[in-house]
Amino acid sequence: MFVDTALITVRAGDGGAGAVSFRREKFDPKGGPDGGNGGDGGSVIFVAEEGMSTLFDFRHQRQWSAQPGDPGGRKQCSGSAGADLVIKVPPGTLVYNHDTGEIMHDIRPGDRVVVAKGGRGGFGNEHFKRSTNQTPRTAEPGEPGEQFNVRLELKLIADVGIVGKPNAGKSTLLAALTAATPKIANYPFTTLSPQLGVAELDGTRRIVLADIPGLIEGASQGAGLGHDFLRHIERTRILLHLVELAPEDGTNPAENYRVIRAELAGYSRELAERREIIVFNKADLFTTEEERRQAVNDLCRELDLVPERDALVISGASRLGLTELLERLWKELHPSAEVSGWRPAGAGTA
Repeated sequence: MFVDTALITVRAGDGGAGAVSFRREKFDPKGGPDGGNGGDGGSVIFVAEEGMSTLFDFRHQRQWSAQPGDPGGRKQCSGSAGADLVIKVPPGTLVYNHDTGEIMHDIRPGDRVVVAKGGRGGFGNEHFKRSTNQTPRTAEPGEPGEQFNVRLELKLIADVGIVGKPNAGKSTLLAALTAATPKIANYPFTTLSPQLGVAELDGTRRIVLADIPGLIEGASQGAGLGHDFLRHIERTRILLHLVELAPEDGTNPAENYRVIRAELAGYSRELAERREIIVFNKADLFTTEEERRQAVNDLCRELDLVPERDALVISGASRLGLTELLERLWKELHPSAEVSGWRPAGAGTA
């Protein structure tokens, strides 16, 4: 189950109290203070776990606590430090202080961050002995560990975010390019949560793609699940805007494109300025090459695009044009890299 938000409480361990103790030995009647220090409390640490892509583990467990430190003992024995609590989260998780709204951490791949620091253990009375105070009878309590109400928000990290209207063929394209197996059907909103897939161009090149569920008009104002979906696009480096050449619902493809662009701009100016590759999909539905070429030219004219230069023509279902699409994506992501002649099995040309 895909879960991309969670509200939890994290509490670091309290430090152990210092001990008040005096040495008593047969041949040392005066003895002296020997109370040990308390152990430090454990911290709460978030670690980015590769391959983890949901916050589901936090849905049913709200309280996360590290161990407290042990109190000090006699004979200057210090208490044991509490064990740290290591919590695995997906890369791309934003950690907010829920009470203040302040962002605490942005968990990137490979990160290991302390979210709540454990309390320091208190000093025992041995620490306070002085020439002017040879028998101190006080010790420090341990300091409390930090505690926060934390809101977690997951933003998927992908090279390419696939956007478009419902039924544009995003899930079909992701399945054709990668090993991902999203649910696919001929009705709107088949995809209810973002899906990730990895396209392997060859032994050394791969592209991570995210299928963002279909956006509707008003998504940037929260219509439907607009905000929940739009935030996942923010982490992508390139937008792949998928447009149906001949929408089955009879809508205008150019207007469909403009609706999505308006929602991106309404949500974030930075997102609207992100690099975009326009891809016309479902080219296999035309009975003749002439009809397809005419549809492409008409749509390019309406959107003020140059055919073949500003837009690619593909079919995710019949795998037309997928080689050119992947190579174009790779060039955009790695403009200085060499491009090989890799071709996926069964791929043709548009």
